[in-house]
Amino acid sequence: MTVNTFIAEFFYCIIGVIFILVGLKTLRDSNLKTRITTALFWFILAFTFIVGPHIPYWITGLCVIAIAVLTAFNRVHQSASDVPSAEATRTNANKMGYKVFIPALSLALVAVLAATFLPFGANNAIGISAAVALIVAFIVTKAPAKSAVTDGSRLMDNVGTVGILPQLLAALGALFTAAGVGTVIAKGVSAIIPDGARLIAVAVYCIGMALFTIIMGNGFAAFSVITVGIGIPFLIMQGANPVVVGALGLTAGYCGTLLTPMAANFNIMPAALLETKDKYVIIKAQAPVAIAMLVIHIILMYILAF
Repeated sequence: MTVNTFIAEFFYCIIGVIFILVGLKTLRDSNLKTRITTALFWFILAFTFIVGPHIPYWITGLCVIAIAVLTAFNRVHQSASDVPSAEATRTNANKMGYKVFIPALSLALVAVLAATFLPFGANNAIGISAAVALIVAFIVTKAPAKSAVTDGSRLMDNVGTVGILPQLLAALGALFTAAGVGTVIAKGVSAIIPDGARLIAVAVYCIGMALFTIIMGNGFAAFSVITVGIGIPFLIMQGANPVVVGALGLTAGYCGTLLTPMAANFNIMPAALLETKDKYVIIKAQAPVAIAMLVIHIILMYILAF
């Protein structure tokens, strides 16, 4: 095991411990009717994160199926949490002021510096920056150490099952690529796009990126599939600049990110954290901008790529 792998597994184990804490928190809520199945969801998820590399793949697959079944049958719910009153929250906010942003900014800054100057890889840089940001948060807020456990588990419980969508969607993107979905799309699109119809090809590519991102919830996963199926054969092979096609194609996919609940970390998690009455309110607010930006992407790619 390399040093990078060891560090990555260490951070995965920490994530698993957080899931265990959420499960224990759920078990203590005697008023929650689904506390057993909800706790089971978090314990199974913790199991895959902690011992996943040391067990056969088929066991991990069964674990994924199990948590999917629990979620599909609505057996996973948020447990009760001890949250500060509105008055206490307002008082602490006034006391902290803009200093509350220091941990978040340090998270981003340390992540960039660690990824650039440390030989541990970009993924481990995120874990390192999270540890540093936690220390900074303690220094800034002077909160007790137990807050990392209580508030961390409460936050994860509040986010709920959508918190694991990024991992599942990334795996789904790799599966689609390996299964040759891009080739199938290319065959279907060839019957739609006439020879030499650059504008139609650009529109199909950009809209396809947005639509597939809406399905996948992940612009990177959609990029590999749609670029292989449409971007390369119908644009780049027809003389389009690959740099322009790649750059604008990926950001065209991000227009789809703004429109889908599958992009849980962008659209559903913030709604859960803000405790909005409508969990799709963020998507509804972003929709006009997303559609306008998609049209702009089509125009720019048509003008700049050829």
